[in-house]
Amino acid sequence: MRFCGYTDIGLVREQNEDFIIIPGEQESMKLFVLADGMGGVNGGEKASSIAAQSVKEYVRKNFIKIERTKLELEQLVRNAMHYANSKVYEASKEDPELTGMGTTLIVVLVYRGRIHIGHIGDSRVYRIRQNVMRQITKDHSYVQELVKQGAITEDEAKNHPQKNALLKVLGCEKSIKPDIITKGFVKGDTILVCSDGLTNMVDDQYIFEIIMKNMHDINTACKKLIEKANQNGGKDNVSAIIISN
Repeated sequence: MRFCGYTDIGLVREQNEDFIIIPGEQESMKLFVLADGMGGVNGGEKASSIAAQSVKEYVRKNFIKIERTKLELEQLVRNAMHYANSKVYEASKEDPELTGMGTTLIVVLVYRGRIHIGHIGDSRVYRIRQNVMRQITKDHSYVQELVKQGAITEDEAKNHPQKNALLKVLGCEKSIKPDIITKGFVKGDTILVCSDGLTNMVDDQYIFEIIMKNMHDINTACKKLIEKANQNGGKDNVSAIIISN
């Protein structure tokens, strides 16, 4: 398994409110985390950092205590996200400058031919299998809800004025209901985890083409995704993690 991850401030924002975690090469537990923060002067940066590092802390501590069945690994991811939510929420209450801060969060735990995904917000996970890329997660956004209801098309959603309005984030409320998904991860599969700083700036087709053209070197693929987002305006922080089996 090969993997890499990069985050970039972009061309407009004054600070990077994205935060990513990838495992060290020697770490046996393959945990990947991506958070895209929001709120306050430093709130977004704090929220994403607290959330991501809280997930890592929780999973590391409890991974060895469970049987590691599909259900137990899903529950581990869910519990880690609830733990992260409590940490961000508590921090926001302790410091008035951080009031209302929150973050999207993607957790990907790779174990024995499966990926266990925890998701809240509009950061995304895609899987490429047999030369086809599909989005695994569904955005927790107002616009996605309109698409689901048939009120607007996928194309209309791309340029909708409220495309950044989120229905769910981590850290703003005492409790959350993240999506927990398990998918197969077989030889030849590639996973992309990314913030909306990529997907708002680069069409899915271009994302797919960049990854496929650089499949031999996923570090280059990751860097080129971020470069493309910045070439197209770089209006947001941009983060990408690629995991290739």
